[in-house]
Amino acid sequence: MRLGLNLGYQSAWTTPADHLAMAQEADRLGYSVVWAAEAYGSDAVSMLSWIAGQTEQIDLGSAVMQIPARTPAMTAMTAATIDTLSGGRFRLGLGVSGPQVSEGWHGVRFGKPLGRTREYVDIVKMAVARQPVSYAGEHYTLPLPDGPGKPLKLGFHPPRPAVPIYLAAVGPKNLELAGEIADGWLAIFFAPDAAGEYLQHIERGRAKHGLGLTGFDVAPTVPVVVGDNVAWCADVIRPYASLYVGGMGSREQNFYNQLAVRMGYPDAARTIQDLYLSGQKAEAAEAVPQEFIERTSIVGPKPVIVERIRQYAAAGVGTLSVSPYVGDLKSGIDTLRIVFEAYEESGVGE
Repeated sequence: MRLGLNLGYQSAWTTPADHLAMAQEADRLGYSVVWAAEAYGSDAVSMLSWIAGQTEQIDLGSAVMQIPARTPAMTAMTAATIDTLSGGRFRLGLGVSGPQVSEGWHGVRFGKPLGRTREYVDIVKMAVARQPVSYAGEHYTLPLPDGPGKPLKLGFHPPRPAVPIYLAAVGPKNLELAGEIADGWLAIFFAPDAAGEYLQHIERGRAKHGLGLTGFDVAPTVPVVVGDNVAWCADVIRPYASLYVGGMGSREQNFYNQLAVRMGYPDAARTIQDLYLSGQKAEAAEAVPQEFIERTSIVGPKPVIVERIRQYAAAGVGTLSVSPYVGDLKSGIDTLRIVFEAYEESGVGE
C-alpha cells in the first residue's frame, strides 16, 4: 500500500502557497500522489499544473475533475497535457458531481449519470490514445451529424497512450462501473471493516473483463487528526462529516446520506440531514456518531495511526490518501511526517 495526500479545495483558511508546501513535503517524504479537488471554487487543473512544475517525483491526481464541467475531448486534452508537463505523473480522477452543482453551476442535466460516465470515459480513452474520435452514443455524438465536423485525433504525442483513470463512486452500480471501465476507485467514508461490501461491486465490474482486483487501485481519502484525545480529534472532523451526510445534496438526492444509511446509521443519517437542512449546522455536527468517525477516519496518537494503516492495507487499499484536518501549515506538515513515520513502522509498504 502507498500513501497519498488529498489537498481538497482552496478555501478561506488555506492559501495556494500552503497547498504547494504540503505537496512538496509529501514529494520529499515519498508519498506516491497528491490530489486536488474542485466543486464550484478553485479548479483542480490549475492547481495540479502549478504543483507539477514545482515537484519532482510525486504523481498528480484530480479528485475529481467534474464530468459536467468539460467535454470529454477537453478532458482528454487536459489529461494529456498535464501528463506531458509532469513527465508521465498524472492520474485522471473523474466524477459526475451532484445534481445541485451539475445543474446549478454548470447548467448540465444530471440524469443518467452511469450512462454519461461510461460514454465520457470511452471518448477520453480514445482521444488520449490518439485515435480519431468518432462516437455514436446516447449522450455524446462525435462528430455532430449533418455538419462540417470530421473525426479528429489529438494533435501531439503525450508520453503515454493512456493515463490511469479513477472514478469517484458511492453507490453499488457506480462501484460496479468503476470496476468495469476504470483503473481505480476514489472512495469517501471508506470503512476498512466494511471493505467486502464495497469491493464485491467492483469485483463484479472487473469480472466482465475476466479480471480480479489485482491491478485495480482502491484509493480512499481519509481525514486525519493527530492527538492523544481521540474524542477531541473526532470533533475536528464532525463538521466535514455532517456537511456531506447532511448537506451535500437535496433531501431526496444525497448520495453520502444514502451511504451512511447502508453503513448502518439510518437514524443518525436522518437526524443529521434534518438538522443541517434546517440551518442547525452545529447540532448536525454533534449528531454524527463517534463510531462513524472512528470507522472512516484516522484519529488519535501515532500507535493508533500505525494500527489503522495496517487495517486499511488489509482491507485491500492500494493508495491511502490522507487529508490532514489542521489549522495551519506547520500542523499540516507535522501531520504528513507523523503519518509517514507510522506508515514505515506499519510495514505495509515493504
